[in-house]
Amino acid sequence: MNLLLDTHIWIWSLLDAKRLTRRVLKALASEENELWLSPISVWELTILVAKKRLVLNLNVERWLDEALHKAPMKEAPLTHEIARISHSIRLPHQDPADRFIAATAVVLDLTLVSADDRMLHSRDFSVLSNK
Repeated sequence: MNLLLDTHIWIWSLLDAKRLTRRVLKALASEENELWLSPISVWELTILVAKKRLVLNLNVERWLDEALHKAPMKEAPLTHEIARISHSIRLPHQDPADRFIAATAVVLDLTLVSADDRMLHSRDFSVLSNK
């Protein structure tokens, strides 16, 4: 299975794995699954740090270098098609980051791993729930 980690799942997997369900932990650890990360998630992390909603033990650039080296994932491209699809995705909110991540799952045929109720109920893409 090809899994796209929602931003919070990626962060939890690195900083607070106890927040992940057994099913998600097993999926993330399985060598049969490819793990993907959107550059939007990296952008969201930098915003969380800047707003002090997330405190890291290193500066954000160094933390990202170490995190991406420690847990390598395929980098999901941010394409024109993803930008177009992000507008038409059916979500109950207009958060642009969520729309880009959801559209990435659709365009690249990835299963989104998320605990966000607003993402879990979409029928536009496959989801692995962390609930």
